[in-house]
Amino acid sequence: MSRHRAPSPVTRRGALVAGAAWVAGAFAVSSGAGLRLPSSAAPQAEALVAARLPSTAPSASPSTAATPPPVAPSPTFDRSAHSTVEAASPWVVVNKTHPISPSDYEPSQLAEVAGEVVSAAVAPDLEALLARSRDDGVALTLVSGFRSRDYQEDVHRRSVSRNGQAGADRYSARAGYSEHQTGLAVDFSSAAGTATLSPRFGQTDEGLWLAEHAGEHGWLLRYTEADQAVTGYNPEPWHFRWVGVELVAAMTAAGTATLEEFFGVTGGADYA
Repeated sequence: MSRHRAPSPVTRRGALVAGAAWVAGAFAVSSGAGLRLPSSAAPQAEALVAARLPSTAPSASPSTAATPPPVAPSPTFDRSAHSTVEAASPWVVVNKTHPISPSDYEPSQLAEVAGEVVSAAVAPDLEALLARSRDDGVALTLVSGFRSRDYQEDVHRRSVSRNGQAGADRYSARAGYSEHQTGLAVDFSSAAGTATLSPRFGQTDEGLWLAEHAGEHGWLLRYTEADQAVTGYNPEPWHFRWVGVELVAAMTAAGTATLEEFFGVTGGADYA
């Protein structure tokens, strides 16, 4: 595999795609509106996810953030095009103060990509991202996709048993509060399994490539070191959320790294 070398260090904006030319072109690309989201399907076993979660309590909990002010949108970008509260929306914001509603939500249509089940709405962009990575000599794989509420409850319970409640809450979402339940989030790893579900993944060729190129396919690095007070979670360089190329481009143009800040939605480290 050829060795990819992305600019280092990866900054807070590393997951957003820079460049005015790309931003201008991205606004002309569909964000996936109109695609049907997935239906109920039995969640795939993801013991690897729970098994690889930190065995000791991680760093100090991020402080609770105040409600961030809305970022001024581009004159050509409509922030009201999709809901930020409806579970089936491509722009739904799910965090510790905004749980999924209904709590047992499952997408209406699912698709399998690289061995993981995801919302059918994200499949084309996910497949394109994986194909692009192969073309660039970067071997990516998926280790997690859609999770049902019941499965997430089991994942979190096992994390609590190892790390305690406070430690688990910094890495693992409680049932009903996980982006994975929307089918719009995935966890990546290297095909070789290097630094799987580890903070070190961000410094691997695969993690660096994702930070530079994921946005070109509509994927947002959701949890970064710099944004813990807003997102409520410790950094997860493997966890990406699909929002569509239009929204990634708008966030890039606004210089905004989180959904909470872009849409003016509350976040923080404490559960509502």
